Amino acid sequence: MSVPTLQSYIAGRWVGARAAKPLASAINGRVVAHTHEESLDFAEAMAYARGTALPGLLRSHFQDRARVLKALAAYLMERKEQLYAISAHTGATRADSWIDIEGGIGTLFAYASIGGKDLPSSNVLHEGPAMRLGADNHFVGSHVLVPKRGVALHINAFNFPMWGMLEKFAPSFLAGMPCLVKPATATSYVAEACVRLIVESGLVPAGALQLIVGGTGDLFERLDEADVVTFTGSADTALQLRAHPNLLKKSIPFNAEADSLNCAILAPDVTPDDPEFELFIKEVAREMTAKAGQKCTAIRRTLVPAPLVDAVATALKARLAKTVVGDPAIEGVRMGALASKAQQADVAERVAQLAKHCELLLSASDGFAPKGEGVGDGAFFAPTLLLARDAASSDAHHVEAFGPVTTLLPYGDFDEALHLATLGRGSLVGTICTKTPALAAQAVPTFAAWHGRMLVLDREAALESTGHGSPLPKLKHGGPGRAGGGEELGGLRAVKHYLQRCAVQGSPTMISAVTGEYQRGGAVTESEVHPFRRYFEDVEVGMSLLTHRRTVGEADIVAFGGLSGDYFYMHFDDVAAKASPFGQRIAHGYFVLSAAAGLFVSPAPGPVLANYGLENLRFVTPVALGDTIQARLTAKRKIDRPPRDDQPAQGVIGWDVAVTNQRGELCASYEILTLVAKRIAG
Repeated sequence: MSVPTLQSYIAGRWVGARAAKPLASAINGRVVAHTHEESLDFAEAMAYARGTALPGLLRSHFQDRARVLKALAAYLMERKEQLYAISAHTGATRADSWIDIEGGIGTLFAYASIGGKDLPSSNVLHEGPAMRLGADNHFVGSHVLVPKRGVALHINAFNFPMWGMLEKFAPSFLAGMPCLVKPATATSYVAEACVRLIVESGLVPAGALQLIVGGTGDLFERLDEADVVTFTGSADTALQLRAHPNLLKKSIPFNAEADSLNCAILAPDVTPDDPEFELFIKEVAREMTAKAGQKCTAIRRTLVPAPLVDAVATALKARLAKTVVGDPAIEGVRMGALASKAQQADVAERVAQLAKHCELLLSASDGFAPKGEGVGDGAFFAPTLLLARDAASSDAHHVEAFGPVTTLLPYGDFDEALHLATLGRGSLVGTICTKTPALAAQAVPTFAAWHGRMLVLDREAALESTGHGSPLPKLKHGGPGRAGGGEELGGLRAVKHYLQRCAVQGSPTMISAVTGEYQRGGAVTESEVHPFRRYFEDVEVGMSLLTHRRTVGEADIVAFGGLSGDYFYMHFDDVAAKASPFGQRIAHGYFVLSAAAGLFVSPAPGPVLANYGLENLRFVTPVALGDTIQARLTAKRKIDRPPRDDQPAQGVIGWDVAVTNQRGELCASYEILTLVAKRIAG
């Protein structure tokens, strides 16, 4: 069987025919692919991204691109078995590949959902609320986020060639940036296979995704001010790239997610008889063996109370001894190989350095024998457990063995444990395993200053916990200091990384036009037809209804109190109310809310399908008995909804509601959300 030559995908075509560097299977050392020899024209690649891809992306909007991500995720999921077969060459078990393949596809689904729910049908994201800059509300200011008009260069690590690519691609594509993806060479055959499927799908616009197999040549010199660079890998490489003169000269954003010396702390309240003890052992062992420890989030430092060192060591060794290592194709194998022989040599070198001042409690000398044919030429490495008696001065705080390796670090009191956790000088994630809420509350402020994410693990969380080492699309992934100082994922936060923030000032009418959201005080269009009688497509932002009036009387207060059961003294006790700051009885705030709905709701069946929610409610001026209230209902913003088989075609409209009294004073202010049917299905 011939060995394929990988190709780059540049300027809408596949490049590469002559074989160059061989890439070996991590299982048996056999060559599974070659990189290509041909040099790439990065001037052409950047011109194609700027001239073809960027205009194409900007002809769509956030919601359009969210729909593409959803369709792409479904397309890849249907073809996942092709990717599993290729991923096996990396040494990954099926469970390991699941993280990479289906974890990556799941990230596409997650960002499609974020885009569909949180982003408008435009390329302007309003980051409000607007702020008054003048006393009479003629001059206001706010912030908008818009696509950067640049290119995103994504440089990925070898350990998750598919997830690492898709978790960067999803938010940058959603933000309207074309992407150049540079996977780590050792496992680039997985990334190339995924990109081929993406191209074959025909879902992604031309030039929105380009693939670089091999080096980056003069690409960094061709980056401009509107571009963005993201990097995942070693802290040393991140430092070199971050310091590139062109990046510094043009202030090009550089987001780094670097390997770090993550830790887990067994709190002093946990004993070997507690469920938390077993949970802790399981978590550490899992992080050592998943992906053979090749995770930037893996637990490298295991902090335990000094009296429990022997118990933890014994339990860990027993659990790791049950882990079957070898060719993942063999039934029962639970841990595969490192990604390459180079990684195997690097981990061995780091373990030797750590062992100079540590005790080796478990290593290859303890009968390590991977299962499978040809595994002697593979990149297997034994689960390795070290113990540093002098925890504070241990090399474990600055030397990382990027494999199935952790170091036990004993501590005295809890304050010492928290101090040891900070010695990694910045980590992606930390775990504290405790059964005492007060200890968690004590730990988090210290932890949070040095860690990008924290897991507080107890018997309750364990019922659903995704684990120490699992970044989630809706939460930040990244960390300070050694961890790179950057942030990936994080839901809408990640999308904003690829958008440009700009402050905008002007009249409420102008800011309404710019943001696509009605600003209180701006010009409105008085609707001849009640806005609730209009279909989604027919409602325009700024369309408004000024209601009739209603005078609030004693009977209203008594009836509402009886219905709601709210007999608060301010509404019923005349003597106490007069002694209050208000000096008189006032109506229930929720009565005012209900009465306003009675003023502006159109009761007959129509395009408005349901009340979807209420936001930003404020009761500003109390409504006294005898006051007359009136409401103004104005279409504030529109959120399109993709069609669903089980629902009529619909969208969400946010309505600004201002309730005033007879003196023109604002009594209540809020936004209601309604589901509104579309006039045209689909």
